[in-house]
Amino acid sequence: MGAKHFGARVTRFEDPALLAGRGRFTDDIPLPGALNACFVRSPHGHAKIRSIDTQAALALPGVHTVLTAADMPETMRTGRIPIILPVADNRAMRTQHCLALDEVNYAGQAIAVVIADNRHIAEDAAAMVLVDFEVLPAASDARDAVAPGAPLVHTDIPNNIALVVPTAYGDVGGAFARATHVFEEKIWAHRGGGMALETRAVAATHDPATDLLTVWSSTQTPHLGRRTLADLLARDLESIRVIAPDVGGGFGPKAPFYPEEAVIPAAAMKLGRPVRWFEDRREHFMCAIQERDQYWKVAVAVDADGKLLAFRGSMLHDTGAFTPWGIVMPYIAAVTVPGPYMMPAYSLDVTVALTNKVPTAPVRGAGRPQAVFVMERLMDRIARELKLDRVEVRRRNMIKPEQMPYEIPLIFRDGKPIVYHGGDFPKSQNKAVEVSRYDTFPARQAAALAKGRYIGIGIGNYVEGTGLGPFEGVTIRVLTNGKVAVATGATNQGQGTRTTLSQIVADQVGCRIEDIVMTIGDTGAISQGVGGFASRQAVNAGSSALIAGNAVRKQIVALAARALGAAESDIDVENSEAIGRGGNKPKLTFSELARMAQGVPGSAFPEGQGAGLEYTAFFGPPQASYCNGTHVVEVEVDPMTGGVTLGNYTIAHDSGTIINPMIVDGQVQGGTAHGIGNALFERMHYDAEANPLTTTFQDYLMPTAPDVPGCRIIHVETPNPLNPIGVKGAGEGGTIPAPAAIVAAIEHALSPFGVHFAEMPLTPQRIVEALRAAGAYEKLSAA
Repeated sequence: MGAKHFGARVTRFEDPALLAGRGRFTDDIPLPGALNACFVRSPHGHAKIRSIDTQAALALPGVHTVLTAADMPETMRTGRIPIILPVADNRAMRTQHCLALDEVNYAGQAIAVVIADNRHIAEDAAAMVLVDFEVLPAASDARDAVAPGAPLVHTDIPNNIALVVPTAYGDVGGAFARATHVFEEKIWAHRGGGMALETRAVAATHDPATDLLTVWSSTQTPHLGRRTLADLLARDLESIRVIAPDVGGGFGPKAPFYPEEAVIPAAAMKLGRPVRWFEDRREHFMCAIQERDQYWKVAVAVDADGKLLAFRGSMLHDTGAFTPWGIVMPYIAAVTVPGPYMMPAYSLDVTVALTNKVPTAPVRGAGRPQAVFVMERLMDRIARELKLDRVEVRRRNMIKPEQMPYEIPLIFRDGKPIVYHGGDFPKSQNKAVEVSRYDTFPARQAAALAKGRYIGIGIGNYVEGTGLGPFEGVTIRVLTNGKVAVATGATNQGQGTRTTLSQIVADQVGCRIEDIVMTIGDTGAISQGVGGFASRQAVNAGSSALIAGNAVRKQIVALAARALGAAESDIDVENSEAIGRGGNKPKLTFSELARMAQGVPGSAFPEGQGAGLEYTAFFGPPQASYCNGTHVVEVEVDPMTGGVTLGNYTIAHDSGTIINPMIVDGQVQGGTAHGIGNALFERMHYDAEANPLTTTFQDYLMPTAPDVPGCRIIHVETPNPLNPIGVKGAGEGGTIPAPAAIVAAIEHALSPFGVHFAEMPLTPQRIVEALRAAGAYEKLSAA
């Protein structure tokens, strides 16, 4: 069977409804008689709750109730939200209560919820809830938080060091002792958020007749959410249905389970009315998880030729007040550092610090952007100190394709050793360098400088562990009307999941792609699922779709062969028909076959025939699949203002065998936009008492259309041997190396002034400060 759809630039099936304004997001779900919720949140980074007075709020017309922790079901009142990835015997690794009991640990933490006829009344009433606080000292900066005598983030935990995690292999000490050169760096990576177009939202209704609790949530993980909600409400799993309808972007922050996802269903059950809540943008800034406050002190040892001998250092990670996904993010950062390079010895000590800020957890890239930033800044430092070309330094240290499979002696976050299966790292770099015309840049830079323009070029390489387990499921069923129903635990937040899975199913089953009816992100459609994060769905759900589709095709062939009196080898399946090769080529439609597969009431099936044309597959990968790529970017910097303009942007990206090149292009381009924000714009500021200072888009800057160039994207396809369709993840590769490449280009543009940068984001203010410290303006004035 030849692939008709797999590998083709099939236009996305999701887009017509979205472009026409017919998207169905959580806040669009019609719920007659629904009430609206507004949460009362802490205005302090750290405080004790002495009392909560709800009387004035309850007296406001239109208010139905005000709920505090005392009004929650017992399991929610006394227990914390279950932690997804717990660390044994460590009480500092904790999640929050659904509503705060007697202590708040970050500004924005939920204390109570007002349920009213509409959102306006609920907001007015929330402002009338009087909370008597005893304000406590707060830990704002992670560096101060781990010092002796620092204010405690939690009054019942004796210090703010949640965990210390050493990662190491090889003879680091010996390598540094014999090194020709040792270079040290101090690097800082910002705290920022995902900032999806649609903020978080939850709606819930309870049917007392069936005792079914239905929840709609703007989540990346409906099956995980249902499991957590069942634990918190002490309900049977099958009595809860969680649906993720259209979701307007995820990027990581919509993967963890939040207090609102339990409180809104609990309120709906308590009141016997549907209840809905949507997060306003200020709440999103204050309450949705963030990422990337990390401070690195690192050193690299190299020989006389610039070849890596060893890496050592420490990393301080700000996890905020709670750890909803354990230490996944700092751990991924730690083990990602070696990347595509041969690193004989390695040591990094990770300290996870508690602070009185909103928790951090994976945002697009999940620790890797800062790890790549560290490694690529070191590679640029080696090149500068040894007066070598930056591409050449990377080439000398890069893992070669003939070395595959290549093992790095570290354990990845999936619990398996880091082993690169497939991939051609030099090819990715060579392609990006060639297409970007890197070799001609020195002449172009000199010509620009002669005209008083400062342009530069930067490069960044990365390797990313994608396609994480444990599994994802797909059910395929041929319906009696000839349509092909597909259900999956995978979710869709804009990746084109519906389209790519349809391409696989159509080819495997042999149906018309327009005959596929797909249900995504609905726990009522498939019993088990995991969800969308870690660039995992093409590997897991795609492979399950292939396996299930192949199984259903075999069922169709077997049934058609019996019905037509032909050998199975003489049956072709295409365009939703089974066709015999002999005679006048008799055929049966999928509708006819599906009806045959239902049998005749009261009659036995023919020998060998089973009920229905249906199969469910759950594919689980043996380990992570490692994609890779190279970014080459040109910039122009205005030294008087610190303004940065991005120019030519070239990306070579290897995500294995590609299901839909157009969708992968979109993922890479969109990821790059996210990476540009991380590199130049996005940063959450807090004051000394851990109060957020950037809670609007006036203060927290995002890249706009003129800031994001159209990227030249080259697909380097090296099939992945770890799954049956040969794919690797593609959703985060655009983000991961972008800050490293962009900051390197800025530094290169300003090389006449000898400035050096080791932070992200790199704002105009910081560029001007560095130039002033280097005496650049005196040189410019004298020129």
